[in-house]
Amino acid sequence: YSRNKKMHQLMCIFGTGDLGRSLGQRLLQSGYRVVYGSRRPNTCGPLPLGAQAMTHAAAAQSASLIFVCVHREHYEFLETMRNQLQGKVLVDLSNNPKKGMYPEANAIYLQRLVPRAAVVKGFNTLSAWALQNGLLAGKQVYLCGDNAEAKRAVAETATKLGLAVLDKGSLSAAGELEDFPLRLFSEWKIPLCVAVGLTAFFYFYLLIRDVIYAYVENGRNISYRIMMSLGNKVFPIVSLIMLALCYLPGVIAAFLQLYRGTKYSRFPNWLDRWMLCRKQMGLVALGFAFLHAVYTFVNPIRYNVRYNQIVETKNNEITPFDNTEAWGADSFFVLGILGFFLYVLLGLTSLPSVGGSLSWREFSFVQSKLGYLTLFICTAHGYIYGWNKFLKTSTYKWYTPPGYMLCLIVPSVVLVLKLLLLLPCVDRSLTRIRQGWERTKPKEVMGATNL
Repeated sequence: YSRNKKMHQLMCIFGTGDLGRSLGQRLLQSGYRVVYGSRRPNTCGPLPLGAQAMTHAAAAQSASLIFVCVHREHYEFLETMRNQLQGKVLVDLSNNPKKGMYPEANAIYLQRLVPRAAVVKGFNTLSAWALQNGLLAGKQVYLCGDNAEAKRAVAETATKLGLAVLDKGSLSAAGELEDFPLRLFSEWKIPLCVAVGLTAFFYFYLLIRDVIYAYVENGRNISYRIMMSLGNKVFPIVSLIMLALCYLPGVIAAFLQLYRGTKYSRFPNWLDRWMLCRKQMGLVALGFAFLHAVYTFVNPIRYNVRYNQIVETKNNEITPFDNTEAWGADSFFVLGILGFFLYVLLGLTSLPSVGGSLSWREFSFVQSKLGYLTLFICTAHGYIYGWNKFLKTSTYKWYTPPGYMLCLIVPSVVLVLKLLLLLPCVDRSLTRIRQGWERTKPKEVMGATNL
């Protein structure tokens, strides 16, 4: 597969569609020569400057590495070219419109059609738009194939294009690679469902408590609060609960390890799935915190706020200065600002480009210790908001607690459980278990010979 250097510098592309033309343009920019194989080489449309078109057979004979940019349903012509494709490297870039369309992966089907060629699945996660606009820096491509030398040749080409290569093993992994472009927020489903569920619940809960209650009990129409006020209550509630849910699975896992006395026992599937989506859950929480910050920032320019200020000014109403209230308000705002700052810091370090520059100890310090500090500060922010309202009967409209009280339950539980884990006796036992110690040693194998 490496006949000579000149042969390697010439790349062949089967297919003159958007993907084929964009790939050819990128190869030309990277210093390769490109030839296209087409059924109608004279009428295949405009090609990148410097490329030439010829028949499939002629193009296949001129290069040792061929990019197959055609759909699976058009693979039949390749079967008629078995002799010309013998010893060639075929890079299969095809994808399917949906999962499960065919009983076998496209690359495996292609290998069966041309058994004497070396098929490599790869480049299928790149779009024509990304190739055409040169947005490839740091992008990762996955390769799989049964021939190591063929994969090496494709990997060298991908590296020269500015791509990062990840070898996924043999061609049997082609089905997994072909499913990658079809994924739709697969790692975000649980966090988004939780966020939508919490948002809907608290929005309607507060709608009943604030707007409907005022109309039914007092005859006041404050429906204008639906647009801003309710949102500015719901967003911080959902954000705080989502942040607590990022750290709750870790606490549960620690107590499970303490209970079992070993780290080698698998966690339940639901806990595994929960732990795998903690990053996405934290980013969703950051998004809600950002909305809360924006809503709070624009609150002073709302009509009803300005109207109340005008009325107070005309009536010459002067409220005595309350030092306790001033301390509470300032503490509330300071904790909110600090909490949001740490929120953003956690979000930034979760980015691969930032997290990759940190050592494991630094990354763990930010995501774990600063993460719990963020949760503590944001929880304290909520407690100070209602510090003088918890015991007032007027707070419990229709005997229901306000939303900020409900949202403090989960983070408070997480912080208490984490505090228990930090107790010296508990922390020492947990550290030993995570270093490999087990409470009960496994039984000796029956029939072992004593030396």
